[in-house]
Amino acid sequence: MFKIYHNPRCRKSRAGLQYLVDKGIEPEVIEYLKNPLSEAELKDILVRLNKKPQDIIRTQEVVYKSDFKGKQFTDDEWVRILIENPRLIQRPIVVKAYKAVIGDPVEALDVLIT
Repeated sequence: MFKIYHNPRCRKSRAGLQYLVDKGIEPEVIEYLKNPLSEAELKDILVRLNKKPQDIIRTQEVVYKSDFKGKQFTDDEWVRILIENPRLIQRPIVVKAYKAVIGDPVEALDVLIT
C-alpha cells in the first residue's frame, strides 16, 4: 500500500501523485496541511526516509527565511517546528511498507515502484 503526503496546491506534489497514477498505483492520499501529522507520524516518516528533520525542510519558504534560517535546533525541536509549520515539509513524500522517498524529482519514486 502506497501513501502520499500531498499538497494539492503544489505543482511538484501534483506531479508525484500523477506519476504514481500513471504507473497504475492508487495511493492513499494524505493532505497533511488539512490533517496535520502527529509527532509520532513525522518521526516514523523520517525513519522510513532515513533522514533528519533538517533534511526535509523547504528552505525557500518565507517562514523559514524569517523565523528559522541560520538558527540551530535539535532534531526534536525541528520536529515540533515542522508539525507547527507543515508547509516547511518537502513534498510529496511517498511511503510504501518500511521505506519512504521524497518525490522530487518524480523519478525518485521509482525505488518504491520496482
